[in-house]
Amino acid sequence: MSTYMLGVDIGTTSTKTVVFTLDGQVVAQHAVEYPLLCTAPGMAEQEPQQIYQAVLESIGSAVRAAKADAAEIVLVSFSAAMHSVIALDADNQLLTNSITWADNRASVWARRIRDEFDGQAIYQRTGTPIHPMSPLCKLMWLRHEHAAIFARAARFVGIKEYVFFRLFGRWLVDHSIASATGLFNLQQLDWDRGALDLLGIRAEQLSPPVPTTEQVQGLDATVAHQLGLRVDTPFVVGANDGVLSNLGVNAIHPGQVAVTIGTSGAMRTVIDRPMTDPSGRTFCYALTQQHWVVGGPVNNGGNVFRWVRDELATAEAAAARAADIDPYEALTRIAEQVVPGAEGLLFHPYLAGERAPLWNADLRGSFFGLALHHRKEHMIRAALEGVIFNLYSILPAVEDLIGPTQRMMATGGFARSALWRQMMADIFNREVVVPQSVESSCLGAAVLGLLALGKISSLDVIADMVGSTDRHLPIAANVEVYARLRPIFMALPHKLAAEYEALAAFQRS
Repeated sequence: MSTYMLGVDIGTTSTKTVVFTLDGQVVAQHAVEYPLLCTAPGMAEQEPQQIYQAVLESIGSAVRAAKADAAEIVLVSFSAAMHSVIALDADNQLLTNSITWADNRASVWARRIRDEFDGQAIYQRTGTPIHPMSPLCKLMWLRHEHAAIFARAARFVGIKEYVFFRLFGRWLVDHSIASATGLFNLQQLDWDRGALDLLGIRAEQLSPPVPTTEQVQGLDATVAHQLGLRVDTPFVVGANDGVLSNLGVNAIHPGQVAVTIGTSGAMRTVIDRPMTDPSGRTFCYALTQQHWVVGGPVNNGGNVFRWVRDELATAEAAAARAADIDPYEALTRIAEQVVPGAEGLLFHPYLAGERAPLWNADLRGSFFGLALHHRKEHMIRAALEGVIFNLYSILPAVEDLIGPTQRMMATGGFARSALWRQMMADIFNREVVVPQSVESSCLGAAVLGLLALGKISSLDVIADMVGSTDRHLPIAANVEVYARLRPIFMALPHKLAAEYEALAAFQRS
């Protein structure tokens, strides 16, 4: 009889379930999409019930696609997006939607926490930078701007907690998701008293923290039948999507860095103990009690390329569709016609504000250096380079903490593009490796599940599951060009901080 493991990733735009063999081979997968609700300035919410149903549909469909018998499924383990907040009343009824990481409505309160409430000290204890993405800031915003909801709330949870409660009737939060709330003390592995006092909430209003290897069993028989699982199938609570992506690409040893670009992006590396940056530039999140992940997320990744397609290159995209060509592939070919550095044109990709390393929701996108010799193809290339330059700006903060890095593992939709991969190798001046596993968070969750069940003794087994499909070495001439442009790119956001703030205030007015 075959045996399988399931990795489930509750993401920002969809929930995906992948069925793996126990040695990491993909058998089947299924994803269910859902919308992001953005009906007010800065708002980015989702409906928790819709996501719960997506989890059920995703798991059930993947199991059916794998033609797996319920007895063959040895575990289900979870990954989830970070920083979501849901308020519930004393009867566990929803008072809010899931307020996602992308919601910027707490920006004013993030600034006040930084400036007036010793935000740096909170960051040093909790590892989550002070930013509107953080549940700490979201709850401060709820308390002061939606006081009636805040007063009625008996509990504040994230989306994975809500899903587990619906499945098992039990509230719990893994150390990994908790460590991304700004409310969790990394040394004590418990809720931080200072952060809770600032918000005026009690630990009892938050879920009990548990290790990422915590198992839960006891599915309702009707739900188990719907999913194609046994009622006693072990569910492992798992971790957040970022740290599991590092595990899923085997970037878990010193000097190895995982870089992901999906809708947004991130750079992360694994260390063996909690560590924060004196300047507050990086996050620190738990993978296990022996593995911690430091790095930085960016708001602007694939969303920038989508904006280029939909707003800047509509004619080119339409022509590509008419010729049955992927518009992104067509735009990449256009960008390839332009020399590295786009002949002195820079693009700051802050279309959605920015997180690491600047942590400034007021940042806005711009082209810098436009001249009469620049054409649309220069702008396309500059936009793609701007995403990579922006990710590079996190590297000095990471290396200040852990020392030099060498190899970079590239994942996410951008890793399918040879142009973007080579840009990364040239801008970072490092070897870039693309792993075979494209569903890194799902694989990471599944392998963490194996550890939880005692079927493996070390996460190092991931090395046997992750091959490489592409390797890119830096091209010396390109490295030289980008080395001249990088300091200009990185200096401008600091020089224009006051102007960004004024413009963002104007846009909000």
